[in-house]
Amino acid sequence: MASIRPGQLDRTLRDRVAGGAFFFFGDEDYLREEAVAKVVAAYLDPATRDFNFDQLRGGDVTADALASIVATPPMMAEHRVVVVRDAQGLSVKAREVVEAVSKAPDPGLILVVSASIPSSSKAKFYDDLKKRAVSVEYAQLSQDDAPGWVMETAREELGVEVDPEAARALVGGIGVDLGHLGSELRKLAAYAQDRKRVTLDDVRAVGGIIPRQDRWAWFDMISERRFREALETLPILLESGENGVGLVIGMGGQLLKVALVCAGGQQALERELKPFQKWMARRIVPVARRWSLPEVDQALAELLRTDRLLKSASLSDRQALEELLLRLWAIGRSDRQAA
Repeated sequence: MASIRPGQLDRTLRDRVAGGAFFFFGDEDYLREEAVAKVVAAYLDPATRDFNFDQLRGGDVTADALASIVATPPMMAEHRVVVVRDAQGLSVKAREVVEAVSKAPDPGLILVVSASIPSSSKAKFYDDLKKRAVSVEYAQLSQDDAPGWVMETAREELGVEVDPEAARALVGGIGVDLGHLGSELRKLAAYAQDRKRVTLDDVRAVGGIIPRQDRWAWFDMISERRFREALETLPILLESGENGVGLVIGMGGQLLKVALVCAGGQQALERELKPFQKWMARRIVPVARRWSLPEVDQALAELLRTDRLLKSASLSDRQALEELLLRLWAIGRSDRQAA
């Protein structure tokens, strides 16, 4: 079996096979658990669920017990589902049982293996599972991925469109806690009802925690060359817990996207954006017209200079960033005034 992307799992489950193995791995526990639930829902008959569903923990189950469970045929149903969570805790003998099932699963048996693979692991067990099972990686989402996840989840699971500003505000207030974000999304979908759209005002009305200054809106100020506003709101960001190095990295990511558009157009940007960041193309392309590629190069050089200052000089984060913003403001300024 080849690895598939997370978005392909639903289609795979619609084309159900008689028996087989699924391997969900990665550090994003919430998404792995969602995937497990989808497999269970796809294969188990609710009427006979109690007879045909076993849930095990890798560190708790013995090899003999696991072998007995996976050898039990379905009872009064087409499928039997065995879920093994925390598979990184399986013993060597228990792993051999899983490997044997993944090689030649009995008809009607659905084995679901979920694991957070240790970063230092070189175990062949995981590579073999990736090859033999329907395998999906659920990597931990970054802060920049989370707004896109909010919008996609709301659209696909709740039938609601979430405005980018609303998604960013949710993540800014809650952080990358997908369980909490999902809970807030369900509240907002119920509040929006027939409108089928969640706005920033809706987030405020439902009582969401909204940061005084959205970090992504601040990065938009940089790409839109609104440096006066960026200077005025910088203290708010720093007071909310942001730090100089993190903001420089965020600005760098924003300007690199602008550079891609300047160099190769919208398609060049879309090729490089991660799946949950594809929506950003329609925001970056228009503002990229305000920059030339040499200006972006100069701006990136200023960011590198400031990064070094933050890590080596005695300047405070605010002092270093205020100087950076003034230097960015000056880039191409005389040319624009002449024009």
